[in-house]
Amino acid sequence: MYTKIINKRKKGILIFSLITLLTGCEAPLNLEGVDQERNKSVRRTDQLLGVAVSKDSVIVVGSDGVVLTSPVNELSWQRQELKSKPNFVDIETCPDSSLIALSMESQLWISHDQGQSWQSSDIPTQESLITVTCGPDNSYWATGSFSTLMNSQDQGKSWNELSLNEDAAIASLQFLDNQNLIATGEFGLLARSEDGGQNWTLLDPIPNEFFPMTSYFSDSTTGWVAGLGGIILTTTDGGLSWQKQATPTESPIYNFYVSGSRLFAFGDHGTVLEQQSGNWVRLDTPKIPVYLRDGKQLDAKRLLVSGGWGSLFTVDI
Repeated sequence: MYTKIINKRKKGILIFSLITLLTGCEAPLNLEGVDQERNKSVRRTDQLLGVAVSKDSVIVVGSDGVVLTSPVNELSWQRQELKSKPNFVDIETCPDSSLIALSMESQLWISHDQGQSWQSSDIPTQESLITVTCGPDNSYWATGSFSTLMNSQDQGKSWNELSLNEDAAIASLQFLDNQNLIATGEFGLLARSEDGGQNWTLLDPIPNEFFPMTSYFSDSTTGWVAGLGGIILTTTDGGLSWQKQATPTESPIYNFYVSGSRLFAFGDHGTVLEQQSGNWVRLDTPKIPVYLRDGKQLDAKRLLVSGGWGSLFTVDI
């Protein structure tokens, strides 16, 4: 920590400079820096909220219709901004390698060419949708406020709406297989379906109305939820009981990502964690005070991570 001492003379110079600035210095504006930023593929103003890998391409989506695409093996980014500027919040790769991305405007965006072109489908709901999932049969699912689940069986041409009638947002939806699904959300909401999402059973809520911003279940009994304060809870009995795991952070955790037997977590203040031998370990990342929202493993040694203010970089794993 540095201590700055400003004497009266320096204060006078500072005030004079400030008054000069506020009273209208008419020097020509230098826009070179602005132009340089606009020419970049990844910009400091980008809020990058989702990463997906489809075949040999990696796709990143964010606010203001930003879509970044690159070959997996070289990370040379191409930038496009969709004309209607949808504010993307999530992206998922379907089993057939197509991509679906959810925007805050209650639209689902679909790409069959690794993110080069997109078609939109309006999702007919008044609820706020926050996450998207693709089923094993390539069905589309989006979840959000008032425990709402929207699903389409015909690639977005029509939608079915279902609510668990709980005044809670569903933040995560996961298929364990074709028939078994798990949903988690606000106020400790925990629900399960055993018939492909047609009917749901509300389970005992996660204790203390814990709001899991993300969850991951490796099977029907073993799972993890994470949220504010760097808190990660785990269950080995299908949610009947939960245990708190020690983490090296107090920053919110926003997302889990699993690759093979490896489980990663992304959070605020540049946080990337990995579970190693039952313990959560912080991975080395740039010292940046921004949130990290998503990531995907590119190869055995690299994890691509995305987040706020143009954060897009690889982490050695």
